[in-house]
This record gives sequence, structure tokens and C-alpha cells, in this order.
Amino acid sequence: MRKICQLIQLSIIILLVSGCSKSTLSLYETVPNDPLNTRIYTLDNGMKVYMSVNKETPRIQTYIAVRVGGKNDPSTNTGLAHYFEHLMFKGTPKFGTQDYEKEKPLLDQIEGLFETYGKTTDDAARKEIYKQIDSLSYEASKFAIPNEYDKLMSAIGANGTNAYTGFDMTVYTEDIPSNQIENWAKIQSERFSNNVIRGFHTELETVYEEKNMSLTRDSRKVYEKLLASLFPNHPYGTQTVLGTQEHLKNPSITKIKEYYKTWYVPNNMAICLSGDFDPDQMIQVIKTYFGTMPKSDSIPTLSLAKEPEITEPVQAEVLGLEAENLVLGWRFPGVTADSTGMLDLIGQIMSNGQAGLIDLNLIQQQKVLRANAGTYAMADYSAFVMMATPKQGQTLEQAKDLLLGEIEKLKTGDFDESLIEASINNLKLYQIYRMESNAGRANWFVNSFINGVDWKNAVTKLDRTSKITKEELVAFAKKNFGNNYAVVYKRQGKDPNELKIAKPAITPIVMNRDTSSAFLEEIKAAKVTPIEPVFLDYSKDMGQFKAKSDIPVLYKQNVTNDLFDILYVYEMGNNNDKLLGTAFQYLKYLGTSKMTPKQIQSEFYKLACSFDVFSSNERVYVALSGLGENMPKALALFEELLADAQVNKEAYTNLAADILKNRSDAKLNQGANFNKL
Repeated sequence: MRKICQLIQLSIIILLVSGCSKSTLSLYETVPNDPLNTRIYTLDNGMKVYMSVNKETPRIQTYIAVRVGGKNDPSTNTGLAHYFEHLMFKGTPKFGTQDYEKEKPLLDQIEGLFETYGKTTDDAARKEIYKQIDSLSYEASKFAIPNEYDKLMSAIGANGTNAYTGFDMTVYTEDIPSNQIENWAKIQSERFSNNVIRGFHTELETVYEEKNMSLTRDSRKVYEKLLASLFPNHPYGTQTVLGTQEHLKNPSITKIKEYYKTWYVPNNMAICLSGDFDPDQMIQVIKTYFGTMPKSDSIPTLSLAKEPEITEPVQAEVLGLEAENLVLGWRFPGVTADSTGMLDLIGQIMSNGQAGLIDLNLIQQQKVLRANAGTYAMADYSAFVMMATPKQGQTLEQAKDLLLGEIEKLKTGDFDESLIEASINNLKLYQIYRMESNAGRANWFVNSFINGVDWKNAVTKLDRTSKITKEELVAFAKKNFGNNYAVVYKRQGKDPNELKIAKPAITPIVMNRDTSSAFLEEIKAAKVTPIEPVFLDYSKDMGQFKAKSDIPVLYKQNVTNDLFDILYVYEMGNNNDKLLGTAFQYLKYLGTSKMTPKQIQSEFYKLACSFDVFSSNERVYVALSGLGENMPKALALFEELLADAQVNKEAYTNLAADILKNRSDAKLNQGANFNKL
């Protein structure tokens, strides 16, 4: 809790919590002018709780964030954080098992055998040990109930059950109905307090497969190579979240248990919530179920050598079967540094999808097939990254020179100063969009907690960014964007390092699909207040009128924020005219008799508005959205473009060539082929 001298910057509100047998004072922190009206609690055991009330729908987005990730993996056991994320879904002594007392001795034997297995080097001996592990695992599976956590979440009506691991964090996600708060808390506190590692060798097969798939994903290989080039001393560059093959082949349940006890402690965790709930009642439920978790007095800290200065370009290559591309990266301090707002602004100026330097000078002018830029924001370091895919007949080196040319324009101030103001307006727009969804709100809390960003600084970051001048931005670019970059060329060819992990033979386990634990039955039997549905009545809830030519218009005023969306729907589609899809792609390269394509894109960006035109087999959709205050201007500009688009034969010729190149590239892409299949 803040000291009294800090009250000027951060108010502390004391309120009487209702519904308690005794009067209980709950302290929470707030920030002045916080658009989310966030309450931040700190339980006695150190656990943080972030709350934002949003009554839009009777649901609550929940994230449970643990400040540990791939960077915290021991160098001898990489991939551990990610693997444990998988194991958090396996249950506890209360669920995921029919009889834990009988199951536990088998699990203990399996743990001991894995320790022996990891220390054994003889291949024949390892195979024999794994046979024992497989046999015992089969016997243990007779007591286990696989996927019971999913059944628990289904029982309470949860959506989006998942988790993810990064370098700095492991985060567990659920979207729950607003009448299931207590059941959710009961389930989560049980699994975070009493995790049991079961189904270890079958889950290991899943992790093996995830690692094997990553070896054929060129984008992941490029990302890992870039980080290795920028961070030769930091775990961001020296190890990967998925871990090495050697470490995955020698897993240790004992090490994973030590990891769980070290990091999954309340003073290293945060519960981040946004949705329809009473915060006073919510904090009492959280205190009841999470407040008894024991606090740790010894959370490790990383002690790392400083990264050496990069004085000349670091070049690297990656081979793979997908289309060629390249990535450039510059190293910067982590998220808490003052430079993060500057990098956000530079990212917008360079690449915003509409009127950035890359958008107008490279994409609009069809000089490369694809290109973009932005920041990898992480806790300890960040990286500003630029990416490009060359056109047919263009080399990677030529594409790289085009990207560096746009950096030179940034450094010399060769851009209109109005682009800064427009970028600030669009950053404000993105923030409004983020606040529209519970997931966006709660994820903002997660990022603040994981990266150690004080919530006051998170809330006021955009205000600080809006005060940056062109002179300051140019000076920053001159100082930080020199030859101190890394470049990774993704070239076509067979990767000699693409050696997949051989998965051991596994006896199919007993699934026990029709059994359930007493814990699951208890959750199913719990009585909750039903959520009464609210149905839309078009005659009362929607405004209606006829426009010209008797076109029906339905509308609803947005009273939540200053955003608008307009959608024109035409009852014709690709089945009516096969040229529609190509025509709509062509539209973004066209101007009018009064404005060039560049001017149109820039004007839309200044208004913090955007448009899209796309077709399905049966319909055409024309969409316009952005800041409500600029809707009349955006609408007029949009209709002018649709009514007065001018033919550009050169742009069409280039577009046709790019479409063919994109199709050719897609045939080389594993994900694209999976989608088509």
C-alpha cells in the first residue's frame, strides 16, 4: 500500500464492505482520471487484484497472471515454464482423479523413474526405463479423469479456457458468467494451491509435437534468430520459451515441482478482472479462496550481464521452405523505460496500416509485397522491428534498403508534422477500442503487472506521448537508429537443423470418460441466481427510417464512447460477379479526380477513421468506422472515393503481379495449406 506522502498522486479509498458478519475495512488503490475506474487490491499474502466494472454483458473476463516465463527457466531445463502451463490443467487431489490415495504412490514412482531416466545416457537402458514409466503411467491412468478441468469450466458456462506462456509471464484465461464468481474462485484456488502432476508422459508428447511443429514454422525461426542476435547474454536470446530438444527429452517432474513451489506464490501473482460484478462482493470471494495461499519470502531475481553495445549490423540467415522475407531489429530498454511512449509513436508513424511512411511510400506505391513495423515490448528489453516480403524478382537486400530508407526519412524529419498529431489521435482511438472489451481491459492489467508498470504510469502514458514534439522524435531517431541493428534474412532452402524429436512409444491410457470426481459433482450441484435473458426488440431498441430510393436504415446511438460504425450491405456477392474481390483490392490504390491515393489515405488517418470493402459469395459489405466526432467528414470523403474512383492501369498491373506472388507464397506456407485443407 502506498505511503501517506504518495496520496497526492494516488488516492486510497476506504469503504465498508457489506455482507460481512463483522465490519471489515478493505483498502484499494485508484488513479485519478482512470478511464477504467480501476480498483487495485493487495491481499495480506501479497496477491494483486485488478478490477474494472463493465455492465455491458453479464460476463466477466478473468486472467490469472504469474510473473514467470521462459526467461526464468534454468539454463539446464529450458521449456519448463511452458511445460508446466500444460500441467496446470491436469487437476489436484480433489479433481482429475477418482482416488488420489491410490493414484499418488504410482505418480511418486513415475517421478522417481523420470529422475533416473534423465541421468541415464545409455540408449538401451533409457528405453527400458521408459517402458517402466509407460507401464506405471497406464496403471495410474486407471484412477485419473482426463480433461476434468474442461468439464468444470463447461459446468459453470465458461468460454475461452486457455493459457499462454511468454518470456516474462504465464497467464491463465477464462470468460465466465457473472453469476458463477464463487464457483470460479473455488476451482481456481484449488488448482493454483494444490496442483498434481499427472498424465506427464502423454502431455510430454503434446509438447514434443508443439516443438516439432515450431521447427517447420519459418516465422518462429526468424523471431528466435532475431532475439538471439539482439540479446546474446539475456534469456530472451539465449533460450526459447519452448526449450531445447535435449532438455525436452530429459524432463524432470522433481524440477517442475520445485519450479511450481518457487514461482506460483501469491506475491508473484495477480488476478485481473473486467466485467459485470460488484467489486465489494468480488474481493470478499477472492479473499476467501485465495487469501490463505502462503506468501513466499524468497522469490528469485534474475542477475544478468549487460548486453554489449551493437556498433555494426549483426547479420544472420534462416533457411526454410516458405517464401523469402527479412526482419530488421534495434534493441531498446524494457517497458518501464521512458522510451516506450516514443517507440509507440514511431511505430505509428512508420506503419499504421493507412498513412505511415511504410504504408504510403512502400505499400501504396507497390514497392514491396508486404511490410510493417512495430515494437516487441518486454519487461527487461524491447526491440523495434521492421519486416518486409519482397516482390517478384526483388532481392532481400533491396527490400532491406527500402526499409532503411524509410528510417532515414524519420531521422531527417522528412515527413509532415501533422502525421504526429494524427498518430496520437489514432493511439487514442486504439485505447478506446481496447476499453470496449473486457478482454482488452483485463489484458491491460496483465501487462501492467507483468512488466512492473505502475498503474498510474500506464493510465497517463498516452498523455505523456501526446506531448512529444517532432524535434524530440527526430533527435531520438538520430541517436538510436544507426548501424546498431540486427538483420535476419529468411531464405528458401532445406534447414539442416530441422531435426525433429523422436517421440517414444506410448501405450494408450485409460480415458475414464464417463466418470467424475465429487468436486465436479459439487460444482454442478451449486445453486446460482439465474441470469435473465434480455432480447432485442427492433421496434423499440433500434431506430429505423428510409433513405433515398427507399433504402432501409437501422441505427443505434453509441452512448458509451465516441466511436461509430457504419455498414452498407448489398445483396450481391462473388457469385454475382467474380471480379468483385479483385476490384475491392484495387480500390485502395485509387484516387479521385481531386485527390491522390496518398492524400486520401492520409486524410482518413488524420480523422482517425478507416474504411473497408469486402465481399462474400452472397453479399458485399462496405464498412466505415472511427472517431464519432469525425463521422461526417469521413462519410463525405468515403462516398467521394466510391463515386469518383479513377482508373490507374499501372497500379492494376502491379496488383495482378502481387496477387500471383501472394498465391505462390501461400503454397509454400504450412499454415495456409492447412487452412485450405
